[in-house]
Amino acid sequence: MPLQFADRLNNVETSAIRELFKLLGKPGIISFAGGFPDSAMFDVDGIREASNAALTQDPGAALQYGATEGFGPLREQLAHFMGQKGAQDVTAEQLIVTTGSQQALDLIGKTMISPGDKVIVEGPTFLATIQCFRLYGAELISAPVDGHGVKTDELEKLIAEHKPKFVYLIPTFGNPSGALLSAERRQQVLEMAVKHQTLIVEDDPYGDLYFGEAPPPSLLAMSASVPGSRELLVHCGSLSKVLSPGLRVGWMIAPAELLSRATMCKQFSDAHTSTFAQATAAQYLKAGRMPATLDKVRAVYAKRAQTMGDALRRELGDAVEFVQPQGGLFVWARLTGSGGKVNDGNVFAKRAIDNGVAFVPGTPFFCANPDHATFRLSFATVGEDKILEGVSRLAKALD
Repeated sequence: MPLQFADRLNNVETSAIRELFKLLGKPGIISFAGGFPDSAMFDVDGIREASNAALTQDPGAALQYGATEGFGPLREQLAHFMGQKGAQDVTAEQLIVTTGSQQALDLIGKTMISPGDKVIVEGPTFLATIQCFRLYGAELISAPVDGHGVKTDELEKLIAEHKPKFVYLIPTFGNPSGALLSAERRQQVLEMAVKHQTLIVEDDPYGDLYFGEAPPPSLLAMSASVPGSRELLVHCGSLSKVLSPGLRVGWMIAPAELLSRATMCKQFSDAHTSTFAQATAAQYLKAGRMPATLDKVRAVYAKRAQTMGDALRRELGDAVEFVQPQGGLFVWARLTGSGGKVNDGNVFAKRAIDNGVAFVPGTPFFCANPDHATFRLSFATVGEDKILEGVSRLAKALD
């Protein structure tokens, strides 16, 4: 007898990125496809010292079951970490620790979305968010994005028309767009949240990965200047892109009622995030190594991003257009079709594989009305020599 799966699975399909990775076994291929940090950047010595400290100072607590809300010392450290980034009124009680920030998104879906509810996301946006929210039955509405993030005038029109359950944004170096929402637009987002009494979910896994000048403060940090906005804001953070994705440590700051219900749902799901991972992360933050780690990572990624941008302009010329990233892990580009060159990202991706280089076409990152000319490149895990060779191969794949 065939298995009768839940109807909710009819709304989702396997990740196009995971399917792409099946094609990457070809020897010598250069991959710009991944969305993860470079493992060579991990502070292995610091994490080793932190884990040893966790096992030495209080091994019973580090190895035992823990509170669903999170390991107390880590919650304190994360509140302090957020304070250093401008959100100075965050307390440990106002956040829960999640198994990566992706679990925070899943908890938001579980607690907030009923089948048929409308949710506004950026177009393009994080692929896993599209899949997660659709799994819970959301009708996703796409808000257009430019090089400065979501177009707030268009976003407000969509909020007024659709009255969504919430709006999901990645304001700082979004995945895949790499866009940085300006301070003026951030202010407008907070003001429209209050005006329309609409919940805003701010996902911020990349905000610490800036090149040069720091980005504007997070929506969470800016909410203090917009009365009433804090009660309509959820902030999701993560150590995955700046310390180690293997620790699976993220967090969610939210209004008390939502936080309480999310904690209840998390208890049903995994009881709590790994206590040992949390204790290790707490010791790492306590040791004060994060600033030096971030300085190193920013410098390396900044150089790779510049190398990729320069190479794309030199090798592909006016056949592509993109905004040079100011942080994060990605270049979001668009094929122009200039000179009769290919103008479809999916076709270009297949040609690129044949030429020994991989990237992710842009189509899957849109919940509706995809721009087929777009594609995403990641510079994070590839050295500068490989970037130059990879972009050279992309140029050959254009013809």
